[in-house]
Amino acid sequence: MVKKAIGLVIMGLLGFWGCATYTPPPPGLYIAEIPAEVTARLSLDERIQAEDAWTSLRDGNDRKAEKLLSRIGIENPLYYTGLGYVAYLRQDLAGAERYFDAAVLDHPTLPMGHLGLAQVYQDTGRDEMAFNEYREVLKSNPQHPWALPRYENIRKVKTEEALYDARTLSAGGDVAGEKNAYLRALYYSPSLTEAHISLARIYSSEGQHPDALVHLKAALESDPDDPDILLLYGETLEHTGEDAPSLEMYRRALEIKPDFPAAQQKIESLKNRLGIFELPSQYDGIPNSDNITKEQMAALIGVLFKESLAAPPGKPPIIIDISTSWAARFILKSASLGILDVYPNHTFQPEKTLNRAETAEILFRLIDRLNRAGHRFIQQLPPERIQIVDVPLNHFYYRPIIMMISYDIMSLSPGRMFNPDHAVSGREAIRLLEIILAQIK
Repeated sequence: MVKKAIGLVIMGLLGFWGCATYTPPPPGLYIAEIPAEVTARLSLDERIQAEDAWTSLRDGNDRKAEKLLSRIGIENPLYYTGLGYVAYLRQDLAGAERYFDAAVLDHPTLPMGHLGLAQVYQDTGRDEMAFNEYREVLKSNPQHPWALPRYENIRKVKTEEALYDARTLSAGGDVAGEKNAYLRALYYSPSLTEAHISLARIYSSEGQHPDALVHLKAALESDPDDPDILLLYGETLEHTGEDAPSLEMYRRALEIKPDFPAAQQKIESLKNRLGIFELPSQYDGIPNSDNITKEQMAALIGVLFKESLAAPPGKPPIIIDISTSWAARFILKSASLGILDVYPNHTFQPEKTLNRAETAEILFRLIDRLNRAGHRFIQQLPPERIQIVDVPLNHFYYRPIIMMISYDIMSLSPGRMFNPDHAVSGREAIRLLEIILAQIK
């Protein structure tokens, strides 16, 4: 009877100890899977011990997990993460945070430590810090099934809080506070149009137009067909003296919304100020041209570089085929300055389309003329280091092509191809001329 009683007591104690060892994990605790890249580096014994440790963690057996982790050693990438989960099971959040911090410090690209830290931060009311950890996880796994919904939830809540604060501060006239609130909103939602537009208006009102342009560009990337954004972008560009891009923005706004009096007024005002009010609709159609012509290029140069190019010296060249061209006066100026060619038979061929090689020659001559006027252009690449597969040394346009690449105005496609015979669109011609224009502003 005594032996039987002692046996019952021992069994009871064993049962008690067994129950004491197994503490059910907190309901919301997420124990990350062991990454395949980690297990691939482990020996068979280490892999078995690691899997047993992870099974023990999921069972709530913190003591067994701790013992197994001590065997795999501190050099193992699972060591600190596992101990973080052990501390978590024991409700020691401060200890869990220290271990997860160590895991992230040793192995920053592994998601396990970040996932552990995110949970500690959320449990301790530090959602902003949890957001950062979830973002680190999503960098390597954008669709992580556990991190993504929690990241999105924090993002949504924090964005709404920041927008509410911004609107409230705006109503109270606190511009500095409003600005900070919108910047906080963008931290959580970088493509938020409302925040970008509001910040652009604030910066413009403060005269910080370059900062305003940064936010307008971001807003336009999110919503490229919003005529109101295009209008505001155009107004801001106009403030910085970038008249040609400004005109382009107003035109795009009017294309999208034909009944847009504000855009129409801006176009007329800017054209009058630039002295191009007499230009017919052909000029307005240049951005939509699939292949730019010589007369269109002459008109663009004449308008964009109106203040930078002096009047041509001497008598203009004799040109017999531009009397009916809408760009005749611009052709005469560009030809007189030697920027565009007049052929030996005195024709200009205004409707001839230009390819990339011919465009490089025109831009090269334009830069040469601007250099003579006192402007300086800095080479970004030494010409001798530039290698082009499809433009040999004996190519007729070799030098201008090399120089345009050297100045970082034109570029090569993958495989070091220049594609000299490819067409140049109106928008591309405008972009190339604006690069040059920006360098002399």
